[in-house]
Amino acid sequence: MSIKLKCLSHTPLRGLNDPGADVVREVDEILAKARAEVEAFDPELIVVFAPDHYNGLFYDLMPPFVIATAADSVGDYQTQLGPLSVDKDLALEMAKFILDSDIDIAISHRLQVDHGCTQTLEEMTGSLTRYPVIPIIINSVAPPFGPYRRVRKLGEAVGKFIAKLDKRVLILGTGGLSHEPPVPLLAGAPEEIANFLIAGRNPTPEFRAARQARTIATGKIFGTPDCELTPLNADWDQAFMQLLQDGRLAEIDDFSIEEISRAAGRSTHEIRTWVAAFAALAAAGSYTARQDYYRSINEWIAGYGVLSAEQA
Repeated sequence: MSIKLKCLSHTPLRGLNDPGADVVREVDEILAKARAEVEAFDPELIVVFAPDHYNGLFYDLMPPFVIATAADSVGDYQTQLGPLSVDKDLALEMAKFILDSDIDIAISHRLQVDHGCTQTLEEMTGSLTRYPVIPIIINSVAPPFGPYRRVRKLGEAVGKFIAKLDKRVLILGTGGLSHEPPVPLLAGAPEEIANFLIAGRNPTPEFRAARQARTIATGKIFGTPDCELTPLNADWDQAFMQLLQDGRLAEIDDFSIEEISRAAGRSTHEIRTWVAAFAALAAAGSYTARQDYYRSINEWIAGYGVLSAEQA
């Protein structure tokens, strides 16, 4: 058994909004380095903790956690369209182990995943199908949310399962850091928006294009007086990444959902994927971690960070 971890911010606006040539070059270089490390590791399995942005999961049935035995990318925001190479049998074994660990997790045999899952998978492997993968989606944008201790315990259960495998396993966490894109809330939403949030699967190309255009437009004014959304919070991001690097995972149990939303933005809760990823790695033994990159990028509506870790 050998385990490595990569946690990366994702942003659907990379390649759509321009933060400047220097920033683009920095991010391209760090992603190329990370991908080279993944290729050198040559994982036999990738476990990816990811959020969803009302593309696969809706309020008609919104599970806190769901594991996929089969998954297809919806191809939003320039990501690849089509199936992921999900290891069905191993995903089922993992689901049973998680349930036996007293963690309730839903199972999908036909899950739709969006850029929250696929962008990082593509960036790290160049494909949706290069390596066997098990996607685990953690609700991070659709309140109400369960407490952070539940996310940590989910990660622990996954890590204990991975520790039993005689495989090279790459754990990916994709989401966050501080950011608040124009994602609607169900509470108080107009009927048309509420209907979408409840059961908006398989939208028309025109609807998807309009939705993406709103996000692109927001990125062009984000961080300016013209934008009322919560600004990026580099101090919060750095403190959170340091906590993970230091292995102070028990402190996560005390995280306040409301305080995080106020300090760093409502979609910052995508850090749940990072929490689960590091908890999985920690459950398999002690680890060493490093920060590879951080920058606040308003044009991408992202506190953009990259963390790497491996067994000590």
